[in-house]
Amino acid sequence: MEGFLSEASLLGVRVEERRLPSGLCGVYYEPARLIVLDESMPDFQRRCTLCHELVHARYHDTGCGTPYGAKAERRARRETALRLINPVEYASAEAICDGDAYRIACELDVTLQVVEDYRRLLHDMIPA
Repeated sequence: MEGFLSEASLLGVRVEERRLPSGLCGVYYEPARLIVLDESMPDFQRRCTLCHELVHARYHDTGCGTPYGAKAERRARRETALRLINPVEYASAEAICDGDAYRIACELDVTLQVVEDYRRLLHDMIPA
């Protein structure tokens, strides 16, 4: 988490924690260069969410509601998975956990969403 907070500082992005509406883990607000994380999340989820929102900050994304928003969200999810999952550790976790995505997420200390995004990347890399 410290590394991501340092990265935020280098990008000139402030990070705050507060209670967010149900179902919302974090948001990035470009005009204020501000990331807000839900204060009730466990540490592993906070780290994954901060990594994701930092991708939005790095690209100065303006929101998911814009025409460009869906593309920005896909990029943020892809880059988050690539940053948080080491390929060797993933292969080991997949073998240990018999391919169970939830157990792999627990083993790698990431969210299930990050594991699913990583799997999608692996699938997309395999030639048809």
